[in-house]
Amino acid sequence: MITFDRVTVRYTEDGPPPLRDVTLTVEEGELCLVAGRTGAGKSTLLRAINGLVPHFTGGTLHGSVTVDGRATRRHPPRDLADVVGVVGQDPLAGFVTDTVEEELAYGMEQLSLPPAMMRKRVEETLDLLGIAELRDRPLRTLSGGQQQRVAIGAVLTSHPRVLVLDEPTSALDPTAAEDVLAAVTRLVHDLGVTVVLAEHRLERVMQYADRLLYLPGDGRVVNGPPATVLAGVELAPPLVELGRLAGWDPLPLSVRDARRRAAQLRGRLADAAPPAPTPAPEPTTALSARKIVVRYPGTVAVAGVDLDLQVGQVVALMGRNGSGKSSLLWAVQGSGPRQGGAVRVTGSTGAVVDPESLPAHQARRQVGLVPQTPGDLLYLETVDGECHQADQETEAAAGTCRALLDQLTPGLPGDRHPRDLSEGQRLALALAVQLTAAPPVVLLDEPTRGLDYLAKQQFVSLVRGLAAAGRSVVVATHDVELVAALADRVIVMADGEIVADGSTAEVMLASPAFAPQVAKVLAPAPWLTVGQVAAALVAEREPA
Repeated sequence: MITFDRVTVRYTEDGPPPLRDVTLTVEEGELCLVAGRTGAGKSTLLRAINGLVPHFTGGTLHGSVTVDGRATRRHPPRDLADVVGVVGQDPLAGFVTDTVEEELAYGMEQLSLPPAMMRKRVEETLDLLGIAELRDRPLRTLSGGQQQRVAIGAVLTSHPRVLVLDEPTSALDPTAAEDVLAAVTRLVHDLGVTVVLAEHRLERVMQYADRLLYLPGDGRVVNGPPATVLAGVELAPPLVELGRLAGWDPLPLSVRDARRRAAQLRGRLADAAPPAPTPAPEPTTALSARKIVVRYPGTVAVAGVDLDLQVGQVVALMGRNGSGKSSLLWAVQGSGPRQGGAVRVTGSTGAVVDPESLPAHQARRQVGLVPQTPGDLLYLETVDGECHQADQETEAAAGTCRALLDQLTPGLPGDRHPRDLSEGQRLALALAVQLTAAPPVVLLDEPTRGLDYLAKQQFVSLVRGLAAAGRSVVVATHDVELVAALADRVIVMADGEIVADGSTAEVMLASPAFAPQVAKVLAPAPWLTVGQVAAALVAEREPA
């Protein structure tokens, strides 16, 4: 169905090619997972399938890409629209109409299909994806998972034979992600659609994949069965790391497979326990919020929430899409709407202020916020320009922002335009810009979207360093594996209210939806991360 024949892509003559001499074939009806480090070339590979590379992106393509018998060299994206459907990382950015039904019909209108056929396909797609009750809903009122399914439906109505998805679950809570992946696998199994899916959170997708394309970052593509490829690569989800630690062969790709083989490992850990959290000294409140209310037309996003953040503590803010997490963060920072309540922040000088009462540049020094769309914070022409401006605005030492950026994404070219960066690189730059101000309270809204496992480890180290330096950090995220490794405390929101607040182990082990993979495999024992298990096994081997 898809053939790459000695494909090399170059954007500049002197720069390294993101794809170098790639030859591979994806068969009809396969679910092909694409993985690799941030900036390794995954988006280039996906865009080459429908001809966006090089017809839209520029650069030079050597070799040939053929999809369903059509060579992309001779067929630009408009000529492949009936064969290849593409859904980007941000579905809302790709919508062109106002309601669900209009969006489903739009692609067929561009292909000049008869109205009777359009009506039939809309109804079929609504039923296939389980979104019939949404047909009249405005697109902007949908949750993230609903938007993803509508975006997939909008390309499915054209009956493409190939579906290309770029990080379809990156912004979704665990339950919504499962719903979207269930719809995708149904397309593969029932309709024979070929799906090529790029995803950083391999733990969500790898059990469904027939093939894994791994990009090491040197232009090559490693191609093979998921278990075989993951056995020899540095990027691996917790389940695979646990399998390596336990010596399982082949490596498990699902929690069910791992639990069937974990009896011996559970026995070895029977007399051990994860390390207890280090007792904190007398807590000092960095931020106190009382009775926070945020309303939008027709809905209450935050309903009288109280929140206290402690110095040196990392808090994970979780909850399904639309639960009010982002609204709470914006209200606390002072830039977003707040119809009720008060916020008090104790700054470095000891003064207690409400960020809402300060000018933006002063509020940023009290509470820093990185939004879900980090590109909104970037407005200059180069990476170096953004870093230099951040140093100047915050009166930080020259090079402070660049040093923070190199901790997250080393070696990012300083002359690159921020809009030309990958999603993960752009997020790292926006994060570095905000951290340069060194505020006592740092709020991060989905900060690891687009980051690979190694970049997440660097992110964990960075956040831990901020907490050790006395800052209070809140991370709003759907990434349960990140929370297990990072957070001291977990707060769960639902319908604008806080429904759970406790230690990471207490909250995550009590909820199947938020439990990490290691917890599911080793339950009922209270293990959360591979690192905890590895430390216990090392202690077991050491002489008493």
